[in-house]
Amino acid sequence: MLDIALKISLALVLVAILLNTYRLSVGPDMPDRILALDTMYVNSIALIVLMGLWLNTKTYFEAALLIAMLGFISTVAVCKYLLRGDIIE
Repeated sequence: MLDIALKISLALVLVAILLNTYRLSVGPDMPDRILALDTMYVNSIALIVLMGLWLNTKTYFEAALLIAMLGFISTVAVCKYLLRGDIIE
């Protein structure tokens, strides 16, 4: 039963990543594209956690934590660049 739920969740997360890719490429404004990229980080974290559950290993959870930290830092950096024109003051 868990195997079926993981496969369905994996398929739905992949669909969400495809929709985020569409919004990233077609987005009308730069903030929409930044938001799509940030959502893509969250979806990739979900994908990695689901793979870790499916393969029953702990290394995937560490990779998801690293991607979460990098995603947060890069989103803040891109937003600061968009608002102020430079990242480091």
